[in-house]
Amino acid sequence: MDRITRRKGQATGRVKLGLAGSGNGTRPKRTRDGAAKKQALIRAALGLFASKGYELTTTREIAASAGCAEGLIHRYFKGKSGLLAAMIEHRVSKEGLDFSQQLRPASTLADEFLQLVDREVERMWENRDFLRVFIPRAIVDPSVGNLMNRALISGRAKAISERLKRYESCVALKQESIDALAQAVGMLGLVFGFVRPVLLGHEFPGAKKMAAAVAKTLIANPAVSSVI
Repeated sequence: MDRITRRKGQATGRVKLGLAGSGNGTRPKRTRDGAAKKQALIRAALGLFASKGYELTTTREIAASAGCAEGLIHRYFKGKSGLLAAMIEHRVSKEGLDFSQQLRPASTLADEFLQLVDREVERMWENRDFLRVFIPRAIVDPSVGNLMNRALISGRAKAISERLKRYESCVALKQESIDALAQAVGMLGLVFGFVRPVLLGHEFPGAKKMAAAVAKTLIANPAVSSVI
C-alpha cells in the first residue's frame, strides 16, 4: 500500500513539475530563442550574399556572422539554398502587401499613381542588398525567379491594382488598363530604384527625380488622362 502511495505521489509530482515547466516560460523562451536565431541567420546570410555572392559564401561564414552553430542552418533551412526561400518569406512578412497604413490615399487617381511610383522607387532602393542577392540567382535558377514573382512581384502588383480601383475614375478603365498601371508602378520602381542607381551607378536622387518625370508623362498620356 505504501509503495502504491509513493508511486502516486511521484507521478503527481512529475505532473506538477511538468505543468510548472510549461507555465514558467521555459518552452516559450526556447521558441523565442529559436526565432531570434533564425532571424540572425537570415540577416547574416543576406549581408554575406550581397557582399560576397551566393556561391562564394559558406554556411560556416553565415553561422559565424550570426553567432550561431552551423548545424542550425541545416536544421532550420535544410541548407544554404533554403535560406533563399526564407529570405523572401521574411521580406514579405516584414513589408506586408497591404501598405494602406504606410501611404495615405491621394485625392485623385493621377496623384495616387505618382505617389505609388515614388514609394516603389524608395522601396527598391531600400531593398537593394536583397535584390543584389536574388536577381543574379534568378538568372541561373528559374525556381528562384518563380518564387520571387509569386511572393513579391505578382502580389505587390495585385495590391497596387486593388488600391487604384478604389477611385471612381477607374470605373471607366478596363481591368487590363488598371493592371497595366499597377505593373508600371513596379517597373518604374525597379528601374529607377535599383537598376540605375545600383547597377549603372547613377545618383539615387537623380534617378528618383527621373522616375517622377516618367510617371508624370505616362499619366498625362491622352489615353489615360481622358478618363482620370
